[in-house]
Amino acid sequence: MVICNVAILVSGKGTNALNIIEYFEKKNFVNISVLISNNASSLAVKKAQKKGVNSFVFNNDWFKKKNVFLNFLASKNINFIVLAGFLQKLSTEVTETYKNKIINLHPSLLPRFGGKGMYGARVHRAVIESGEKETGISIHFVNEEYDKGVLIYQHKIGVSSKETITSLSKKIQKIEHQFFPKIIEKTILNSF
Repeated sequence: MVICNVAILVSGKGTNALNIIEYFEKKNFVNISVLISNNASSLAVKKAQKKGVNSFVFNNDWFKKKNVFLNFLASKNINFIVLAGFLQKLSTEVTETYKNKIINLHPSLLPRFGGKGMYGARVHRAVIESGEKETGISIHFVNEEYDKGVLIYQHKIGVSSKETITSLSKKIQKIEHQFFPKIIEKTILNSF
């Protein structure tokens, strides 16, 4: 029996989104209802459609229109949102309506290297340039500020002295795929 209808929001390639979709194909209590992107060339849209997930592309202005996004989510009976590389800031109306029902993954150990404009290779570059000995992923609830929501889970990995942005990106992506779906599942089960 489905207890939770999930919307995945994505801006980029969608490797995390596809991983989440595939993970929940085997679970009968979660339905990945829609994938929403603000990037018309996002590969995630095509990947989700191949998996039978309804996919929509909207421009950034659409997300900012008062209650338009909320009305869309309500029309799809969405009760949980996953940000999987989604770069648009959500409105206060959305974060308040879905308080503790929006989850995000950040590719560093927050509060380090978080905030506006800190995503992907920018984060990995900052970690390497700062000389950090460890980094990782942070999974957190989303509020009205970038990367400031309550932490749910962190996983640490080492940063070698010979680390490159590419090598660090691959290491981070591996643990993202390993842990993000499991933490989403646990969070949903604890929320409903």
